[in-house]
Amino acid sequence: MSSAVLLGLLRYGTFTVTRHTVNSTTVVNAQRAGAWLGVGGVRRASGSARFDSDGSGRPVTWDSFGIWDNRVEEPILLPSSIRYGKPIPQVSLSRVGSASVLGLRKQNEDRLRVSRIRDNLLYFAVFDGHGGPHAAEYCYTFMEKFIRDALEDEEDLEKVLKKAFVEVDKALHTHLSYFNNASFLTTGTTATVAMLRDGVELVVGGVGDSRALLCRKGRANKLSKDHTPDCKEERRRIQKFGGFVTWNSVGEAYVNGRLAMTRSIGDFHLKSSGVIEEPDIRRINVQHPDDNFLALTTDGINFLLSDQEICDVISQCQDPTEAAEVITQQALQYGSEDNATIVVVPFGAWGRSRGSNATYSMSRNFTSGGRWA
Repeated sequence: MSSAVLLGLLRYGTFTVTRHTVNSTTVVNAQRAGAWLGVGGVRRASGSARFDSDGSGRPVTWDSFGIWDNRVEEPILLPSSIRYGKPIPQVSLSRVGSASVLGLRKQNEDRLRVSRIRDNLLYFAVFDGHGGPHAAEYCYTFMEKFIRDALEDEEDLEKVLKKAFVEVDKALHTHLSYFNNASFLTTGTTATVAMLRDGVELVVGGVGDSRALLCRKGRANKLSKDHTPDCKEERRRIQKFGGFVTWNSVGEAYVNGRLAMTRSIGDFHLKSSGVIEEPDIRRINVQHPDDNFLALTTDGINFLLSDQEICDVISQCQDPTEAAEVITQQALQYGSEDNATIVVVPFGAWGRSRGSNATYSMSRNFTSGGRWA
């Protein structure tokens, strides 16, 4: 659809999008109260009109919008569609799925958050705490505040996320110091945060080993990095700061023999050994006709399921809420002892890549590793 057509629609009145199935072909009818005015690519058709983006006279299928299946009922974001020159479906928070299970731990140190920061800006996050829930709970409560504060001075979402991570880490140190308990300063958390602006601009920032996956055409695309001592660059930084890396009996690497990650929020007793709070950032434009969903997971899930397994399992589910429940239960069945948390954000091609039911090897390690040696 051309920008001129969308601009005309916005100028001459609001519209709602409905579906009608004719000979197994889904078409879009743009309906408006009263008679349609002759605007750009809108054709008069007995009180209703169809989008005619290429001037061919053929109706545009719903597939062109990225929303290909009748089970998905999402409106079109006009301002974003005009800006990008193509139809952009809205991502509704009510359709986002999430789940968090205890596993065999005594308490759930994971936290998740889904919210709207601005009219055109959505926020999704998972935090996997260790050494207690204090750091994860603090980030769950205040990360948004620091993002909002950063947005007052900066529109670049990459810079916003970097600033928010640094500021929330500083504030957490101040907060924990009030308790005058040295053990509180050893608590920490991963943080994987995604922001979606205008339904298109996706920016992901993270520290630790929680994960962000984009499922595109049914294939898993990792949008985050696992910050572990196994990574050569991360290990070099630890060693440069005077820290050291050890491996336990099953080959898991730990900073100073204590922490299984090299970046985190908190863990202030290891800051002098090179553990930092600066996130890795990834920016990508969502391609709604091809992109199925975004999944944020903690290591209680991704320790036992591969990225592609996660995408395959979710792709078999009817909706994101069911998908989140199925994934967490799958992790438990595979022997996860850790807390397992996931957020599933559907995009335009949700449900499109439904391959055959995958079968997974049960000869995997049934013991989920902890963060502490």
